[in-house]
Amino acid sequence: MQVELLYFDGCPNWQATDQLLRELADVYGFTLTRQLVETPEQAEAVSFRGSPSVLIDGRDVFANEDAPVGLACRVYDTPDGPVGEPPRGELERALKQAAGRSVKE
Repeated sequence: MQVELLYFDGCPNWQATDQLLRELADVYGFTLTRQLVETPEQAEAVSFRGSPSVLIDGRDVFANEDAPVGLACRVYDTPDGPVGEPPRGELERALKQAAGRSVKE
């Protein structure tokens, strides 16, 4: 399973997501890579819908096709309101689902 964190330096929320993913890497056995997105052109090339974005096996697991592409902080909706990083429970569900696919392939 490949897990990648896409971020830009102008958004402070990527660091909390990076810490969470490093913790989960030990649990789920993946290697985390990071990609700094620095320009609108890069954002367009990778369909970057805000920082932080988490890709699992190349797929944005929190994709909202209506969200604009560009250098912005991403907002994640939760029952408690919007937050700046992916909720741990939802991220773990996505990792478990991807791990199941990897085992079957």
